[in-house]
Amino acid sequence: MNENEKKRLYPYQDTSLPINRRVKDLLSRMNMEEKVAQLTSEYGRDFVKANEELDDELLEKKLKHGIGHITRIGGSTTLLPQETAKIANRIQRFLLEHTKLGIPAIIHEESLCGLASRSATIFPQSIGIASTWDPELVERMTVIIRKQMRAVGATQSLSPVLDIGRDPRWGRIEETYGEDPYLTSSMGVAYVKGLQSNTLKNGVIATGKHFLGYSFSQGGRNWAPTNISNRDLLENFAKPFEAAIKEANIGSIMNSYSEIDGIPCGVSTYVLTEILRDKLGFRGLVVSDYDTISLNCRLHRIGSSPAEAAVLALNAGMDLELPKREGFGKQFIRNLKKGKIKESKIDRAVSNVLRAKFLLGLFENPYVKEDSESITKIFTNSENTMLARELARKSIVLLKNKNSILPLNDKIQKIAIIGPNANNVRNLLGDYSYLKSGHPWTSSLMTCN
Repeated sequence: MNENEKKRLYPYQDTSLPINRRVKDLLSRMNMEEKVAQLTSEYGRDFVKANEELDDELLEKKLKHGIGHITRIGGSTTLLPQETAKIANRIQRFLLEHTKLGIPAIIHEESLCGLASRSATIFPQSIGIASTWDPELVERMTVIIRKQMRAVGATQSLSPVLDIGRDPRWGRIEETYGEDPYLTSSMGVAYVKGLQSNTLKNGVIATGKHFLGYSFSQGGRNWAPTNISNRDLLENFAKPFEAAIKEANIGSIMNSYSEIDGIPCGVSTYVLTEILRDKLGFRGLVVSDYDTISLNCRLHRIGSSPAEAAVLALNAGMDLELPKREGFGKQFIRNLKKGKIKESKIDRAVSNVLRAKFLLGLFENPYVKEDSESITKIFTNSENTMLARELARKSIVLLKNKNSILPLNDKIQKIAIIGPNANNVRNLLGDYSYLKSGHPWTSSLMTCN
């Protein structure tokens, strides 16, 4: 944006106007390349050089038309929180000051059991958290996650998992809150409320996943087809999503990799529009699970190219491609200019992306504090550790107490911990935990006697 343009106040820059009007005005000023850029993402790590500085040339090359999302700056690098915040600010500054319309990016991270980034607080896995039967604790947990995410510039989380876990063979069962739709709904609503806060200007967008029926795949195999009756699908597997939408106003939904009745969820109008939007009333942002667009070609054999698969996803109700640009690339833009794609579908998706950015307050201030002291207070304090310990303690379920071994006798001085997980920190933590060898918070566990 040049100096003359900065002096003018376009309607989309006017905070006194309703968000829908700001979205409409901004959309009217965008060309094809700028619109399509909002429908995709780029990895944050790709812009970070070996010396932990930004690659300015690559920023200009990949982000000159803007971008919808930046993928996992903290989670895909070894950066400390203050370094992550610095990189996030630099990327946002480029987008605001060196692109035509100055549209900021949403930076997303994983946070199923804590922000999956260096130095963040690690909480128990979801299946354990469900065993607490305490939604209030879940909400307190996600308040901490929200504060840590906001501190490093991240404004969307790819959590919670709202799948119903009914097949223990499924390799991601531990990410669920178990088999009961009511318990999963209660935990999911609490998760969303704590993360999104009362207003997204102070919150982080939650992403419910995986829509729909992902956890009940054939043979318990990940990505395998899902065979569920329509009644079971709507009354059980869709229930936690419905609760998150209607009770917590969840901001984003992510598709399932699997297919239902032979149609992959990522290109299913029935799943992404008729059920999600028309039946459940969802009005937020639909994002693809990682590599969904390309997997529709390679795995499901849908579409002759990622660009063609992107059209099918867009028409079905998908808004944004994660984690990187594949389907919504140059070939997609060429097809769009040739009239092979309805621009109304593009405008719908772009509007949903822009609306999320306005709701987050990113147009007003996408920047975060970079000073170590304030960030350290958010990441390293006794309250975080105490809550993580309380959740872990309340998640414990006693299945058997042979020979009344518990409670332990005070006279016992040493206890031998044996087995494959006795000294394996990775296996003792949740799936989405950041573990860097030598980091003080984890090395103490690895070297304990």
